[in-house]
Amino acid sequence: MVIVLTVPKEIDKPYFDKNGVIWLKAGADKRRVNSREELRRFFQFTNQFHTDELATKAGIDKLDKLRFRDFLRDVYQQEYPDSLAELALLLQKMNLATDDGVLNLAGVLLFAERPEWITPQFVVKAIRYPGNQIHSTDYLDTEDFAGSLRKVFDDSLAFVMRNLHKLQAGRGVNASGTPEIPDSVFEELLVNALVHRDYLVSAPIRLFIFDNRIEIISPGHLPNNLTVEKIRRGNTNIRNPILVSYVAKGVLPYHGLGSGIKRALSDWPQIEFQDDHDGCLFTVTVHRKPAEELRLANDLLKSSLKSSLKSSPKTEDQILELLSFDSSMTTEQLASALGISKRAVLKQIDKLKVQCRLSRVGPARGGHWEVIA
Repeated sequence: MVIVLTVPKEIDKPYFDKNGVIWLKAGADKRRVNSREELRRFFQFTNQFHTDELATKAGIDKLDKLRFRDFLRDVYQQEYPDSLAELALLLQKMNLATDDGVLNLAGVLLFAERPEWITPQFVVKAIRYPGNQIHSTDYLDTEDFAGSLRKVFDDSLAFVMRNLHKLQAGRGVNASGTPEIPDSVFEELLVNALVHRDYLVSAPIRLFIFDNRIEIISPGHLPNNLTVEKIRRGNTNIRNPILVSYVAKGVLPYHGLGSGIKRALSDWPQIEFQDDHDGCLFTVTVHRKPAEELRLANDLLKSSLKSSLKSSPKTEDQILELLSFDSSMTTEQLASALGISKRAVLKQIDKLKVQCRLSRVGPARGGHWEVIA
């Protein structure tokens, strides 16, 4: 006789046995959950606990007053509190401090004066290796990035961009060139790594640059029921809600929850994701084009640009051709490429705008030109 017993899933996890013990299924075996970290992970899984609200050993005196003052002014149009008691109450209301008057993890990462002194493990370690393999001693560039979340992001992005190839595309020697992979790709991926990593794992984010790829390795696998296919479609599961809420307020570049991965794939489809549950790691691999292919593309762009400019004698047409190749060119770069003054370039741009042949998208710094067909 065979008896089949079905126990339906409940929503109030984790489950306890009659003795108050939590058991963890591990393959065909099971074991007791005894460590504090495993218990926290269980409660994190059920949204009863989040790592970024954990209390730290830093009092509110460790706050970076200038950075927090600027944030209050820019986001809430509010002045910095006059007294320590008012500051403590404000931080508690903003979910940046505990009821005991100490900064939580989110408060430290976002607004502490020296976060690396309080949580030295939450940094980014970046290395540029020669070739396509990890070396124990050889490297071309290396740096550790610490500080506030914004500083870590800015420094990490700068490290990536300075180690990418640049396409000259016929521009002058004073022009910075166009990076082989758009910086928007790494903006999205680095924000995801910093905001959605598992802060229960005491390990840094690793940023490895090889000749053929760039790897961003974050501690912690995808939370709950998320899979690689789901995040490719824009699904998300918030592991650190306090950090996410402040990123949405402009602490880091933010374009909407769940849209970052899709935007990165749209700008550069050659991206792979690996979710390693056993190793508790999530790896993003951005594949690079071979250097020879980049050189060939650069030569083709130069040739195409020269022939295009020869067949387009009008300055306004030359400006449109240049901006078609690189929409981020400045008026100074346009003037240098065309051998005319900046005033002449501005005059032609105004003319093109009136003719509805050219428009500016975004601010003067950070925006781009859009050539209208």
